[in-house]
Amino acid sequence: MTLVRVLFARLTRPLTMPYWWQDVLLMAPRVVCGYWLTSNFGAAKFGLPWSPPENNLGFFEVAFWFPNDVAAYGGVFALCPALFAWMGAFSEGVGGLLLVLGLQTRIASFLIACTMIVAAFIQHGGETLWNMLPAMAFLFVALFNMVLGSGRFGLDYLLTAKKSSDEKL
Repeated sequence: MTLVRVLFARLTRPLTMPYWWQDVLLMAPRVVCGYWLTSNFGAAKFGLPWSPPENNLGFFEVAFWFPNDVAAYGGVFALCPALFAWMGAFSEGVGGLLLVLGLQTRIASFLIACTMIVAAFIQHGGETLWNMLPAMAFLFVALFNMVLGSGRFGLDYLLTAKKSSDEKL
């Protein structure tokens, strides 16, 4: 097995808790936050099949206003606002969907964590803590999903369960 394949398999294989009800408790924030990210935050600024029709976005198209918001952050964001806007909108829209499904959970969580760090500390950095809390909540959910993966109630578990049992033999 190549090194890339081994690393990819390790990234995909989730940790499981001793009891199934513990995995259910850990699945709840992953699914709820993923749903909110993809249906509310991501769909408003990124063209997805469930984006509001009044936004008039093509598939994977970023809302016209979002690059301007990103450019206002200054620094490196002002150099390539369209790229950073697309990356942020993608991580919310597609990353949220991947969280709901429990598919490539660690990779999606990393992308979401990067986006939420920018949202909490750069976009809302000069504001009150109350304005930073939604992004920080998504950040914390993304952080523990980067460690745990999907648990046993996600596609990652189904994709790696047979391989794990084969390796033990």
